[in-house]
This record gives sequence, structure tokens and C-alpha cells, in this order.
Amino acid sequence: MSDLAKLPVTVITGFLGSGKTTLVRQLMQNPGGRRLAVIVNEFGDVGVDGEILKGCAIPECPAENIMELSNGCICCTVADDFIPTIEALMALNPRPDHILIETSGLALPKPLLKAFDWPDIRSRITVDGVIALADAEAVAAGRFAPNVAAVDAQRLADDSIDHETPLSEVFEDQIACADIILLTKPDLAGPEGVAKARAIIAAESPRPIPVIEVTEGVVDPRIILGLEAAAEDDMEARPSHHDGADDHEHDDFDSIVVDIPELSDPADLVHAIEGLARDHNILRIKGYAVVTGKPMRLLVQAVGARVRHQFDRAWKPDEARIGRLVVIAEHDDIDAGIIRTALGAAQAQAAE
Repeated sequence: MSDLAKLPVTVITGFLGSGKTTLVRQLMQNPGGRRLAVIVNEFGDVGVDGEILKGCAIPECPAENIMELSNGCICCTVADDFIPTIEALMALNPRPDHILIETSGLALPKPLLKAFDWPDIRSRITVDGVIALADAEAVAAGRFAPNVAAVDAQRLADDSIDHETPLSEVFEDQIACADIILLTKPDLAGPEGVAKARAIIAAESPRPIPVIEVTEGVVDPRIILGLEAAAEDDMEARPSHHDGADDHEHDDFDSIVVDIPELSDPADLVHAIEGLARDHNILRIKGYAVVTGKPMRLLVQAVGARVRHQFDRAWKPDEARIGRLVVIAEHDDIDAGIIRTALGAAQAQAAE
């Protein structure tokens, strides 16, 4: 790439647990001949996603090309965090051919696009495309977007009903800003679920947008990189619930970090997480756990009551063996006492 050419950036958005980190990991391992750099923006101050990606760094995307911006919306900290990070990546030798930005699952992508208007970077960076991931099973279940038919029927009976929620607004803004939508976890949704998810996405899309089914983040990089969308110059075609606002708030959502004791059986932790999702509307839990007698760290990823866990790497000799989870939910559903008790009780039972 010529030093005079604009460096392409792909913004990867999608709700909590939709598979963004899995996609980025696949692109790192299959970059299509590009030297990549990655910016990871997380909600909560424990960098789980960045740690996962650094663990699978390769020559085409070494660890020094992976940077984390934690505990702050990337588009709300442009001057302090985002621009210095972009400049640091552009100063690398060799210079990256392409930058991937994995946004927080609660991020609104359009305000981030506005950051590319900053004079310090506009002449040197272009938004190659916005890729939105949508969890097929969650969308089909109406977890993010309202059931259009049911809402219409209820509104006929009561015009005062307001079915907008922070979840649906975030989902709709992410869909509306996208150049391509990746429908993830289609195997969990099944054919009927996929069809329903596609219908919901089509109803929320302001314009025709390609929708591609993707399992475990596997997609040909030629499909989603090199779009040349110049999205920063195409803002009018990407409507948002927050257009016209000077800024945007994330007060609808909150997170806490919970240190958990050592496990004798991961099934107890799974049971506790399922209960929190079912009874207290917890949206997302991710982090690490210590399992008795195991030299490896247990990676825990939960989307609602759907929990996945695997041993990802050995504990380092100089590393504290501490189990730590980030718990994310809508603000009114975060009760630190209930959450800590639930997770602690699971560990106490495992120790008996």
C-alpha cells in the first residue's frame, strides 16, 4: 500500500454475544494477504475479548497490532483514546494494510463513523465498510427487536403502548448503519428461526442490505473486506435513533466485575449463570474461571442463558489464579448483591 493511500478500516458491530470476537479471530487467521491491526472496544474494564485475540496473534497480525480500549465508548473518547490509538497503529513498521475495529456490543456505530471526520485522520483513513453481526437465534426469539405483528395488533387496541426498549434501539441502529449483515449461529436457530430472523432484519433495514449466514465466524474475507464503502461520506443513508443529538448515553446499561472462587465443577457455574439470565434478565457474562486440579484457564462466554466454556490456555507462572467475570445487563437489572450471591453460592456448592 502506498503511504499516500487512505488506510481502510472495517467497523464490526453487533449486539452482545453475536460473535464479533470469533469473526475477528477468523479474519486474523485468514487475512486474505493483508497485514491486519485490531482495535477492541469493550464494555467493562476487564479486557476479555482483547486477551482472546492476543492469544491467537500470528505474523500477519502480531500482538503489538492489537490494541484495547476498555471501559469507555470508543466514540465518546475520540480525542483522548481513539485518535491516539489510530495514530499509533499507523506509525507501526511495517504499517498495517487494514484495521479492524471491534466495537462494544452496546455501541452505536454511527457516532463512531462521525469520528472519522476529525481533521487529524480524515485525510489518512477511510471506513471501508460497516459489518453488523446478528445472532439468528436471539433475533428470531424477539430478544432485541420487537415482534412486529404482535406489536401492530396490540397498538390497534391501545395507541399509547410503547414497545421501544434500549435493546431494540441498539439493534436497529446497528442494522441501519451496516453495509453487510452477518447472521450468526444459524445452526442454533434452525431453518425456521433463520427465516424469522431474516424477516425481522428486513423489516428494520432502511435499505436493501446483504444478509449472509455465518457459522463460527467463517467467512471469505473477500466478501467483507475491500468494500470501499467510504461510509464516512455516506452518513445520510444510515439513519439512527440518535440523529440530531449532540451526544449519546449508555446509562441504559451497566456492568459489574465479579471475582469468583475456584470451581470443582464448571456445571455449577453454568447453572448459576442460567438462573441469572432467566430470573434477572442478565444479558451477557464473560470472563475466566479457575477449576480445581486443572492447569488451564476456563474461558466462559454466556449470552443470556446460553453458556459456552472451554479451557483456552495454561495459567502463566506469574499470573494470579483468579476467576473473574464481567456481568452486563440493562441498568435496572444490575443488582450486585443478587449477582454476587448467585455466583458465590454456585461455588460454595461446588466446594462441598
